[in-house]
Amino acid sequence: MVRLLLAILLALFQGGAIAAAEGEETCSGIVPMKKRDEVLLITDFGGVGDGRTLNTEAFMSAVDWIEQRNAPGGTLLYIPAGVWLTGAFNLTSRMTLFLAKGAVIKATQDTSSWPLIDPLPSYGRGRELPGGRYMSFIHGNRLQDVIITGENGTIDGQGDLWWNMWRQRTLRFTRPNLVELMHSTDIIISNVVFLNSPFWNIHPVYCSNVVVRNVTILAPHDSPNTDGVDPDSSLNVCIEDCYISTGDDLVAIKSGWDEYGMAYARQSSGITVRRITGSGPFAGFAIGSETSGGITNVLAEKLNIFNAGIGIHIKTNSGRGGFIRNITISDVNLSNVRKGLRIAGNVGGHPDDHYNPNALPVVDGLMIKNVWGVGIQQPGSIQGIKNSPFMQICLLNVKLDVVATRVVPWVCADVSGGALEVQPAACSELTSTNSMNFCTTAL
Repeated sequence: MVRLLLAILLALFQGGAIAAAEGEETCSGIVPMKKRDEVLLITDFGGVGDGRTLNTEAFMSAVDWIEQRNAPGGTLLYIPAGVWLTGAFNLTSRMTLFLAKGAVIKATQDTSSWPLIDPLPSYGRGRELPGGRYMSFIHGNRLQDVIITGENGTIDGQGDLWWNMWRQRTLRFTRPNLVELMHSTDIIISNVVFLNSPFWNIHPVYCSNVVVRNVTILAPHDSPNTDGVDPDSSLNVCIEDCYISTGDDLVAIKSGWDEYGMAYARQSSGITVRRITGSGPFAGFAIGSETSGGITNVLAEKLNIFNAGIGIHIKTNSGRGGFIRNITISDVNLSNVRKGLRIAGNVGGHPDDHYNPNALPVVDGLMIKNVWGVGIQQPGSIQGIKNSPFMQICLLNVKLDVVATRVVPWVCADVSGGALEVQPAACSELTSTNSMNFCTTAL
């Protein structure tokens, strides 16, 4: 009887994703929420949610059973209320990982047995150190139709141990992400709290058709490199209706690192970021700095960023190659932010000494409009690359209330485009009469 009632409740929940407010756009239809034909409980595989028992074998056995069963409509693995301590584990195709209210999947802090995996081909090495990298806490490779959802249960990476190893320089390999899916398609991540990731929180890489919505991502502001959501060399991705407060960028779009990213040649394209609220010491919304596969066709809108280092940060470097094209960022509210906008061609290091310093990125076609800020220390800077100036940069209706006793001016170099209705007044490179065409035609 209990299992029957559970199945009925889940069927009602799985009927569709939670909608945005009435009248607001949403891209949740990219990947429909699936109703699974079968429901399993982690307790069916010996799981114990007491916060002490290690459940790695239970999770691995459950996923293996789902994979072997291969039910046509897929299978839902139900995690009831409790604290389910476990090591890293993989997901499989046609699977829903469902965290009930009060459920916590907590990562073990025993790092000695943490699995190692190969570096990403578009990075050529671990992101932090040469060689391989630790597998993400929840991982998947070459999967189709994967859902991580629930009733705002928590996935807790217990990252403080990893952060301390980073600070003390005792790491042997790159820290694990909290969730990473590779070479996968038709993914939904929704209605879950992500807490204290060891490294980046949600990392879809080489994926397509990805929806991340209605999630909360939390980590202390001094936790190193705990990016919120980083779509990487991925296509058709939607991130919306999320609250993110971490120790690094809230959302950062990437596409590979220097010569490895150029050789792998997998761009990020068709990315929508909408209705994100959050804070952190670095950027609210970022592109880069790893952009070597190219980034194009990005829409970011209705962002609310507070207590942050930089509101909008678009960053690349000589040696990156690749391109950043056709980017629209609109309707952004900034509060208590050190720098409103930074577009820079000198950010980020290199994986090794084999990069080509003459591989210059192309930055062309950025529309940034309807940005309002209060408590801003510096309006911003746009600094291109001498032999590859940034082109068609448009600032439209950007109003930043600078709190400094003396208004710090915009800093610009090696850039062309236009600026209309910008306060404080934009730099001369964007206000000369012969550089306004891109801006005026976009109105």
